[in-house]
Amino acid sequence: MVIISGVRKYLKWNILKSLRVRIILLVILAGLIPVLILRGVILSSYEKSTVEVRTAEIQNQCTILCNQLSDANYLTGETSDVMRSELVQMSNIYNGRVLVIDQDFRIQEDTYDMDVGKTIVSEDVIRCFAGKGTSNYDARNKYIEVTSPIYNRGTEGITGVMLISVSTDMIIDSVDVISDKLMVMCLTIGMVIIILAIFAGFVMVRPFQRITQSIAAVTEGYEDDYLHENVYTETMLISDAFNKMLGRMKILDDSRNEFVSNVSHELKTPLTSMKVLADSLLIQEDVPAELYKEFMGDLSEEIERENKIINDLLSLVKMDKTANTLNIKSENMNVLIEKILKRLRPIAATRNIEVVFESFRPVTAEVDEVKLSLAISNLVENAIKYNKEAGWIHVSLNADHKNCYIEVADSGIGIPEEAVEHVFERFYRVDKSHSREIGGTGLGLSIARSAVVMHRGAIRVYSQAGAGTTFTVRIPLTYVS
Repeated sequence: MVIISGVRKYLKWNILKSLRVRIILLVILAGLIPVLILRGVILSSYEKSTVEVRTAEIQNQCTILCNQLSDANYLTGETSDVMRSELVQMSNIYNGRVLVIDQDFRIQEDTYDMDVGKTIVSEDVIRCFAGKGTSNYDARNKYIEVTSPIYNRGTEGITGVMLISVSTDMIIDSVDVISDKLMVMCLTIGMVIIILAIFAGFVMVRPFQRITQSIAAVTEGYEDDYLHENVYTETMLISDAFNKMLGRMKILDDSRNEFVSNVSHELKTPLTSMKVLADSLLIQEDVPAELYKEFMGDLSEEIERENKIINDLLSLVKMDKTANTLNIKSENMNVLIEKILKRLRPIAATRNIEVVFESFRPVTAEVDEVKLSLAISNLVENAIKYNKEAGWIHVSLNADHKNCYIEVADSGIGIPEEAVEHVFERFYRVDKSHSREIGGTGLGLSIARSAVVMHRGAIRVYSQAGAGTTFTVRIPLTYVS
């Protein structure tokens, strides 16, 4: 029993899960079921038509014989041996039994000589005495029964009924012969259908096998194999989706390599500067205190720059790792932004930059205060760094029934049109020389975007070179994990 159960489970969960097997089974069923139905329809139609023809023939012979009995006054006069022989002959021809019944429902003639003198009362006989001849086919007992009235030529009244029961064995035998021939034909067609089904199963599944092999090749490291399976619409869609995924993988791989290269370069640049400064001090003797102090100040700046790059990298990595572990709380967005601007206004004041906050209404949202504060801080810090002397920064807060909207606009140097789509990329700088002067790492906007996306929000940038920059942030009021 355990073995049988195991075999059943294997057949159910392994063989029947195969697309090829399912296609084969569907084709076989789609081919055999109509053939079997057609066989049944043919046999049923043949049997029905044959019975109808035989019934009509018997009714015709009964009518002729009843007319002869009427002419001979068979029931009202003397019995006739000629008529009896006619009845027996009809019984022999159709392999049936003929009964002649009088008005008292008594059997006057029985070609089987079994029930002469007995009374027979049936629905068909009664209907026939009412002038309505009947015919019935009993498929279960395999016989045809026909009744026909016998008229009195003088009074035109019905004096009797002829009832004939004919066996349908010959019809059934002919149906069986045809059934056997149809069965042989069905088996032949079935074998052809099975062969075609197996062939179709292998042919139809082959493109999917090639797709599977290509995917397996990619998992083994062969990432240059794009799919071109356009045999079916489904395989074309799978190929397109796979090729898009492969393209994204390559982009991600290139991005990762570029990221590693950028990190190495960004970390190496301050170290190189520090080494040059340190070597300059080492090769000189009796270095003046002023020069020594200047070199040490430069070393301190490079160390600070290195520290900032490392901190930004750690923030970015931390966000990637904790993307699904936000500390969501209901926060007053007005208060949160005021805290950020209060901390950054002194920095803006060193360049005479005016920072204005405009709140259109009190806004409460479900956010991670630390991560969202970091995003807004980076946007405002960028607005300070890349602004003009005595410029301005305008921060606004608004909301509707679904989202809150934060806008950070400045009067800064702006971003060239060709650079706008790249500003959120890691280590991307619009003006590398200017960024190095003000200490930019190229990670601030990437960190801001990551924080906003983690909140299921969106960030957009609108800018023109020399005309300032505007960042808009949309955050859902209710966080949906």
